[in-house]
Amino acid sequence: MQIVKFPAKSEWASFLERPHRDASELRETVKTVLDDIQARGDVAVKEYELKFDKVQLDSLQVSETELQEAETLVSDELKQALTLAHHNIEKFHASQKFEGKKVETAPGVVCWQKSVAIEKVGLYIPGGTAPLFSTVLMLATPAKIAGCKEIVLCTPPNREGKVNPAILMAARIAGVSKIFKAGGVQAIGAMAYGTESVPKVSKIFGPGNQFVMAAKQQVSLHEVAIDMPAGPSEVAVVADDSANPVFVAADLLSQAEHGADSQAVMFTDSLALAEAVDAEVAKQLEKLPRKELASKSLEYSKLIVVKNLDEVIDICNEYAPEHLILAVKDYMTVADRVVNAGSVFLGNYSCESAGDYASGTNHTLPTSGYAKAYSGVNLDSFCRKITFQELTAEGIRSIGRAVEVMAENEQLDAHKNAMTVRINSL
Repeated sequence: MQIVKFPAKSEWASFLERPHRDASELRETVKTVLDDIQARGDVAVKEYELKFDKVQLDSLQVSETELQEAETLVSDELKQALTLAHHNIEKFHASQKFEGKKVETAPGVVCWQKSVAIEKVGLYIPGGTAPLFSTVLMLATPAKIAGCKEIVLCTPPNREGKVNPAILMAARIAGVSKIFKAGGVQAIGAMAYGTESVPKVSKIFGPGNQFVMAAKQQVSLHEVAIDMPAGPSEVAVVADDSANPVFVAADLLSQAEHGADSQAVMFTDSLALAEAVDAEVAKQLEKLPRKELASKSLEYSKLIVVKNLDEVIDICNEYAPEHLILAVKDYMTVADRVVNAGSVFLGNYSCESAGDYASGTNHTLPTSGYAKAYSGVNLDSFCRKITFQELTAEGIRSIGRAVEVMAENEQLDAHKNAMTVRINSL
């Protein structure tokens, strides 16, 4: 990994750049596929499945027989792990339930909010270099708690037309309504526009490659809402001389193995630690089955050494990482100063893998610096807030004249009159 030693603040931006992708080339390809899905529905989805996933499908929907078969193919140990993870995710997200309360803002004027679930949501689960059955739990569990009436899942099948059994098992545990064999742009198009088989949804969630991300962004312009803008996964480790270089290297590599455009960075005030971590990364990398992917990711990854802990915190907040591990002595004090991050892991024992799978927090998080403005997926992601207000005659007397004056000064006479006729009726 590249060790960056004591960069000046004026240089921070250049060292914090994410891997760049030129999206202009794929926009037209994505648009062509989306337009085709919108026009021809299931037929087009099946054609693109043959073209991209190399599988001839008779039916897009996963059958009950396939779901039952998946249960026999998943080991008892994995079933138990999925059940434990689902319990923790459910417990944490259930604690986020909104309780609206009525507020009398003025005599006779009462306002309140009600949380209402999005009726139909779509979940995209990648199945490329790794079947992300954990993401099924992360998305379907809060959707179920929120009360979404229909939870639709799309995921690419293998060349035999089968969906990874662990994905199906996780979907059953978490309460997914319908599962379809569709990947990539065609899956996003199917959920956004609806086809003969795939229901049209109101909001689409889930990670994916650059084509999936481009498709989500395009359909969000007119058809559906999406969870958040997203790019390649990333981790930042903030570390001081109390950090264990073996742990830090393992955390950096756990992110690097996601894909060639993932990024892993460490911010520290200890040059000795940076050198120790660099050596440990090289050592652990050799033992990884996904060594080739991780090696490409490490080309974009850095160990950045700055003058002191204050600068460490400042540069980390500027980076705004998706995942942030605080491997420092006084991690609670440092945590109080974190303002830009998707999810934070405190202390040497809190590895990012815990949040990815089973601690209970959500792993669908803002990347590419979007943590400065976006939250990760949570229970509210699957809900809408509807506001209510009730005015009595006393309420008209309380705020009526103020409404008239404001409407008059905005030159909206009909607005003023709607209040005036009520005032005159009293």
